[in-house]
Amino acid sequence: MNANSKLTLVILASTLALSACATPSPEARIRTRLVEAGLSRPMAECMAERLVDRLSLGELRKLSSLSKLGDRDIGEMTVEQFLRHIRALGDPHILKVVTTAGIGCAIAA
Repeated sequence: MNANSKLTLVILASTLALSACATPSPEARIRTRLVEAGLSRPMAECMAERLVDRLSLGELRKLSSLSKLGDRDIGEMTVEQFLRHIRALGDPHILKVVTTAGIGCAIAA
């Protein structure tokens, strides 16, 4: 391998490494969506950490479908309205994790 090939390889590897760093983590994406939905930043940080630790990637994708609630602010919903949306996903594990994360984070706050 000549010097130009080595330099090209180093540049390619550096570019790939930087692009990986630029991609937000699942936790960061969830935190951002929760804040956009109306949760306080501390509550969103707490919940995002717990949700990422306890839900699979597929479950997180399913949960992200709730972003289609439109202009509804989670902070303006009653607990019952919010839980109705979570239940509508049809996944008892998501319901359990979101509920316990929300309660735990509310108590910790």
